[in-house]
Amino acid sequence: MKKLSARRRHPLAAIVVLLLALAATGGLYAAFAPAGTAKADETAQSLAIEEGKKLYSVGCASCHGTGGQGTTDGPSLVGVGSASVDFQVGTGRMPAQQPGAQVPKKKVIYSQAEIDQLAAYIASLGAGPITPTEKQYNPAGADAAKGGELFRTNCAQCHNFTGEGGALTHGKYAPSLEGVSPKHLYEAMQTGPQNMPSFPDTTMPEQQKRDIIAYVQAVNGEKADNPGGLSLGGLGPVSEGLFAWVFGLGALIAVAIWVAAHTAKAKKS
Repeated sequence: MKKLSARRRHPLAAIVVLLLALAATGGLYAAFAPAGTAKADETAQSLAIEEGKKLYSVGCASCHGTGGQGTTDGPSLVGVGSASVDFQVGTGRMPAQQPGAQVPKKKVIYSQAEIDQLAAYIASLGAGPITPTEKQYNPAGADAAKGGELFRTNCAQCHNFTGEGGALTHGKYAPSLEGVSPKHLYEAMQTGPQNMPSFPDTTMPEQQKRDIIAYVQAVNGEKADNPGGLSLGGLGPVSEGLFAWVFGLGALIAVAIWVAAHTAKAKKS
């Protein structure tokens, strides 16, 4: 009986064995799961690049070349990065309808999934600015007052101080920023589309970009409020001065003529 008692397992032995088995399984998962996940991500990226290449061949290659090297009808896309593709295609500027001094914003013809595939293919041609994450361009908690200072220093010369846009030389123009999404505002600063200079993170850090986005939304967004009354299009002191000159001076001239006419009638009588 003593021998049989000595051979009996402790009641907790089964639990210990089960925990050891789970630990071993977890160790195996930890050892093999990251590699499997990385391989899956690599496969998905390869598929996105392949699909993007197909879309590029149909909609872009005629102007930018079969390998993105550029032609006389379109610049090289090597090294422009996924952010540039997301901005240009996501705002409808590309594919362009016709050549001109500047490609206008128009209706988007690709879905976001297709834009991501195009961006993946162009990014594979050469390193460039990467499409930002929501955390990078979300203006929540940003300093709009600081963004106003940065905007007036770096952007107002072309877009005017409220982002209403303005004319440039030779048929070019700075577009209005009204209704532009935070993502596309961030990408425009990243990539410098068309006539705009680029502001990489080395020149303008993420926080400053977010501050500018917060300012643009505050003064030119859908919920923007102008406590000063009639904004005259938000075009600044030139339009306001012209308004005062034309209507103010016109009113003074009208009053002077009225006074002169009534004075002449009074003298005759």
